[in-house]
Parts: sequence; C-alpha cells; structure tokens
Amino acid sequence: MVSTTEPIGAGTRISLVNRWSVATVCLAIILVGPILSVFHAATGDNEGLWQHLSDTVLPGYVANTLVLMAGVGSVSLLFGVSAAWTVTRYDFFGRGALEWMLLLPAAVPAYIVAYTYTDFLEYAGPVQGALRALFGWQSARDYWFPEIRSMGGAILVMGSVLYPYVYMMARTAFKLTPHSLFEIARIHDRNLFWQVGMPMARPAIVAGLALVLMETISDFGTVEYFAVHTLTLGIFNVWLGMNNLPAAAQIASLSFLFVIALLVLEFYARSRRRYTDTSRRAVSFVPVRVSSGRSAACFAICMLPVTVGFVVPVAVLLHFVLRGYAATDYAAIASVALNSVTVALSVAVMVMSVAGFMVFVATYRASAFLKTLTALCSTGYAFPGTILAIGVVTFAGAVDHAAGTLVGRATGMSFDGFLSGTIWLVLLACMVRFQAVGYGAVASGIGRLPPNMMNASRVLGRSFPQSLREVVLPLLRSSFLAGGMLVFVDVMKELPMTLLLRPFNFETLATYVYQFAKDELLEDAALPALFVVLAGIGPVILMNAALRRIGQKKQA
Repeated sequence: MVSTTEPIGAGTRISLVNRWSVATVCLAIILVGPILSVFHAATGDNEGLWQHLSDTVLPGYVANTLVLMAGVGSVSLLFGVSAAWTVTRYDFFGRGALEWMLLLPAAVPAYIVAYTYTDFLEYAGPVQGALRALFGWQSARDYWFPEIRSMGGAILVMGSVLYPYVYMMARTAFKLTPHSLFEIARIHDRNLFWQVGMPMARPAIVAGLALVLMETISDFGTVEYFAVHTLTLGIFNVWLGMNNLPAAAQIASLSFLFVIALLVLEFYARSRRRYTDTSRRAVSFVPVRVSSGRSAACFAICMLPVTVGFVVPVAVLLHFVLRGYAATDYAAIASVALNSVTVALSVAVMVMSVAGFMVFVATYRASAFLKTLTALCSTGYAFPGTILAIGVVTFAGAVDHAAGTLVGRATGMSFDGFLSGTIWLVLLACMVRFQAVGYGAVASGIGRLPPNMMNASRVLGRSFPQSLREVVLPLLRSSFLAGGMLVFVDVMKELPMTLLLRPFNFETLATYVYQFAKDELLEDAALPALFVVLAGIGPVILMNAALRRIGQKKQA
C-alpha cells in the first residue's frame, strides 16, 4: 500500500492512509449511504404512478408546501424579530424572565400543540362553549368561528413553536451590534430598528428563517392531523397507502429541491455575516428604561408568542392530568417512556461517539478529503424524516442482501431482516439525521482549543489515543454534554422516522401520543405528551445560558 506522510510534531510522521482514516471512511459510508439510497430508490419502477400523481395530487402537494412555508416563515419572523428587538432594546418589567421564557416553545413538538389547540378551540371545547354561554348562541349556525384544523391553523401552530430559531439568531445579532452605531443613528434622527438593527441582523435572521423553513418541510404530525396535504404527507401516503416505495422516493427527491434552495439561502446569509469591530472600547446595545405604559406593551409583545406556543398547550395537558382525565395505565406509560429514553440515550451516545471520532481524525490525522467527507456526513439534518426513512429502508435492504450473499452462503446462516424490521433501523435513521448536531458541538469545541496542543502532547511522548484521552477529551467535556443533550431531546420528539421504521409493537412517547391523538383521545395522551415537553426544557435552559454569555462577553 502506498501512503503519503505529513509532519505532526517534532520528528513525528504518520501515514495518511492508516486505520484511523479507514475507520472514518467506513463510518462515512454508513452515514452517507442512506442519503444516497434515497436517489437510488427513486430510479426504481413506479408502475406508472408518478404520471398519475403529477396529473392529480402532486401540484396540490407543492402548492400547499409553498403556502405553509410562506405562512410559517411570516409568523416566525413576526414573533421572533419583534420579541428579540423588544428584550434587547428596552428594559421593562419582567424582561429577565421573558428572555428565557421566549425559548420555551422550542421544547414543545408542533404536533402536540396541534392536538391541544384542536381540543381547546373545537365546537365542544372551552372557548366556543364560553362564547355560546356568554352570547346565548344555541348552535354553530348562530355564529362563525375559524376552523383550527386548516392551513391557517397549521401556520399558527408551527409558527408559534418554530419562531425561537429566528428569535435566537436575531437576539444574538442585536446584542453583538455596537452601541456606537445606534448612537450615530440617533444623532442623525434615523429609525434605530429599520436603519441599524435590521440591516445588521438581516443575515442572521435569514439563517434562522432557513432553519424554520427546513423544519416546516420536515413536519409530519401537524400536517397529518390537520389534513394539510404537503409533500411530506404525500411521501407517507404513497409509501404506506399505495405501497410504492419508488414513487415515494421520487416525491422525496422533489422535496430535496426545496431543501437545497433553503441551504443555498442559509449559505448566502452566512457568507454575508462579515463585520469587523475595530474599536476595543465598543460595547453592546444598552437597554432603555421605558415608562409603565410602554412597559406593559413590551410585556404583551413578548408574552404573546410564549402564551400561544407554550402556556396554552401545557395548560391544556395539565388540565387533563390534574382533573383525572388522563390515562391511568401507568405501567404502559412507564414502558413506553423507558423505550423512548433507551432509544434517545443510545442515539445520543452513538452520535457523540461517531462525531467525536470523525472530527478528531479530520482535525489531527486526516487529509483535506477526509475533512470534506466528515462535513458531508452531517448533512442528514437537512433531510425531512420521511425522506431519510426511505433511504434507511433501502440501505438496510442492501446491507441485508449483501450480508446474506457474502456471509450467509459461507456459514449457512440466514440474514433476512438483520437490519430491516428491527430497532437498529430506528437507531441508524436517528444517527444519520442528528449527526449534524453532534458534529457541530464537537467541531465548535475543538475550534476553541490551541492548534498546537496535539503536537505538544505527541512531542512529550503520548500516543495519539493517549493524547485524545488525556488532553483533548477533558477539555471538550462540556461540548459533548451539550451536544448529547440536544440529540437526546431531538430523538425524544422525533415522530415520522420512528413511526415508519419502528418494529412491530414497539412504541415511543412520540408514537404513543400520536396513536391516541389520531383516535381523538387526547386525554389519554396528555401525560406522555407532558413527558416529551419536560424533556425539552433542559436544552432551553442551555440555549438561554449561551445567549447570556454572548452578551456578557461582548460587554466585557
């Protein structure tokens, strides 16, 4: 084998083709294989179904997806930017609490909010019941009330839980904008928000909006419950309803074009995020104390999205639990919760282990090719869960077939269903999708370490594994914990991939809630839904702490 070498430390040279790089390539195949399998599945025979879909429902899928993206994006911008500017610009009563409360809707999955609002706003719900009692109406013919299970309802529900992406990015950008720019605008009698705040924060806001729109494309539970026929729901219907995997893969490929457009938008926004603060004395924006009247208005602006996205849904669920309406089969709920925790914890460990290994090798032992390949393995997060599910099924089928051909014939053992139809399929799908979270956490952490730390350790006689174990890993403990926590919560909330790939008679909290809500039994789903929400509170606290540190570092 021919290999090339490069200097690592004083007198130390290692081969670029070694067991570390080979292991990295093998892991990359596992992570990229399901993504490429989506496009391979799309080349199969769809038995003429694609033409039928193109002539009937496909244009509606595309139109609904575009309308949903536009609506959710608008609501997220309205809630996120207004709240971020208010808590950054003004000092008012309750500001400190609202800074972190505005992140709470991120802990609630959109499909749970959809279930609660349907019960809260339906004809037999408390809102319409109170209106009928107040005005003396007898039936629905006496008054008009908006239908929550509609496109407008889906836009409101999803926008109310996805706006924290925009809020976090906008708030960070506003905090990092020097106070001197606002002072100059004030001297020249310019509008601080439109002339300074928005132009400086626009790239960050666009990047947050791209994340919102990618989550909108990925959503399954909300659009399925509200009967909004988007491309994601179309994939699900064609795959399971019509039993045609190639046609579903072709719709998934069409959805991928939307994802590519959003990635280009996000990349363009990041490429324009270039600002150099040359003043060592520059400080961040100082909030302005406002009068009691304006303080109430600021409080209302910030409290509105929190109420819509968190307070009302959680209050409905708590009402069911405290009034005894929730399911009392605690043994079943405990079993399902154990399944969810086991899957989420397993995926978190797998993702952080694989991400850590690949980033270490790409940083300290690899060529530019492996660095690019490692980054490519983190693109699974850009794919909706239904799309990745198709790729994972196709990839697992190929692995089962290869194992049966190569090993089965030699040993006489059967490898049918070795991956397909097992819990390993769910673990693989979640690992592929959430690899980006682990990669980002480890890569950002290792980027803060001194670049010559590994070389110094090698010069002192430590081997590469020893250097990682004794020097690098202790310094990245917080990055691993933060990334693992985010992966854990994402897997706890994941619905479409778990619903499509889980083994028979295997439930997680997400699928358990979905099954009851689909049968209009929200009361029975209240307690496990609250468990899912509670699992998301930890990352919310973590995100708020990170935002506070940004402001404190800038001020210092």
